[in-house]
Amino acid sequence: MYLNRDLPAVAGGKPVREKPLPYARQWIDEEDIDAVAEVLRGDWLTTGPKITEFEEKFAAYVGSRYAVAVANGTAALHAAVFAAGIGPGDEVITTPMTFVASANCVFYCGGTPVFADIDSRTYNISPDEIEGKITPRTRAVIPVHFTGQPCDLDRINEIARKNDLIVIEDAAHALGAEYKGKKIGGLSDMTIFSFHPVKHITTGEGGMITTNSEEFYQRLRRFRDHGIVRDRSLTLENHGPWYYEQRELGFNYRLTDIQAALGISQLKKIESFLKRRREIVETYNENFLHTEGIVLPYQAPQCRSAWHLYLISLDPGRLRAGRKELFEALRAENIAVNVHYLPVFYHPFYRLRGFSSGSCACPRAEKLYKSIISLPLYPAMSDRDVFDVIKAVQRVIDHYGY
Repeated sequence: MYLNRDLPAVAGGKPVREKPLPYARQWIDEEDIDAVAEVLRGDWLTTGPKITEFEEKFAAYVGSRYAVAVANGTAALHAAVFAAGIGPGDEVITTPMTFVASANCVFYCGGTPVFADIDSRTYNISPDEIEGKITPRTRAVIPVHFTGQPCDLDRINEIARKNDLIVIEDAAHALGAEYKGKKIGGLSDMTIFSFHPVKHITTGEGGMITTNSEEFYQRLRRFRDHGIVRDRSLTLENHGPWYYEQRELGFNYRLTDIQAALGISQLKKIESFLKRRREIVETYNENFLHTEGIVLPYQAPQCRSAWHLYLISLDPGRLRAGRKELFEALRAENIAVNVHYLPVFYHPFYRLRGFSSGSCACPRAEKLYKSIISLPLYPAMSDRDVFDVIKAVQRVIDHYGY
């Protein structure tokens, strides 16, 4: 990851680290490499037995009836919105504090995303705000488990039932997270996951949709394969053993067996990955607890976060500099901090389509964006890496604090 080498360390001193520490990266071991090599030596490279094995093991882990593997997390969102039947004239409510894919997927299907403000403590979408944004055109809700902390699913699903809405959980940050003692993945109509290298497990690129609905499952499977049906009981005609039909407009969103083999191997290690993430968070919390100038992330008592991200929020009343200066100072210490996220409606694509601060009315999300910095958090971090981050943050905060 790029670091601005022209920036001096705080007070012109020597940086905490000699080499840059990324904000996130994958952890691949020899077992993962062997699993991929085994597929490369075999007969199937794509759409083979490893896909089915990965789907079955993933569904068992999260506690869902079905799982459908796709090319990436964005494809998972697109497929889920399609399976929900979203089309022109339909509205889907989601949060502005997310990666753009959570809203773009609605546009892919011809619908319109509607942004609801966040809860000021959890940073997740507020159920009260969802209720306030429902119109006769609303068809679905996409709550995002931001940073890995589950949303208030009881309230969201209750609102959805009352208004005949479909709930599609965006759990790209939340593999292994728990809500009231149950794993995220089988608690709503559909749930999507991402296997990008910075996520909890990786397949290089990849995604998954889980559901308990047979109807959604069949639509998802067709959608990832051009909308094609091969089951003889479902085709309108039968010209012979070779025959198949395209029943709707789908995409080539298939995952490969190569990637699925990596996913199966990575899934074996998910609990150890989560354990290490939680250890790092505990260390951060202990060391930053009394650091004036920053606010630590809040965790709701009914949730167990998967800790994809660790966000600190800056307290402007106790600092002599803004977020930009502190961000640059941390990068000058060779700590590759990041910001998650620019509110979706700030992007030019959305502004050109009439979205704005005024029309979206999400002041809490906008306020949060101005103060947050994401610190490095991933299982491959050594204890030395963790304490380098702590030292850098404390050095920068001390330098800019009152």
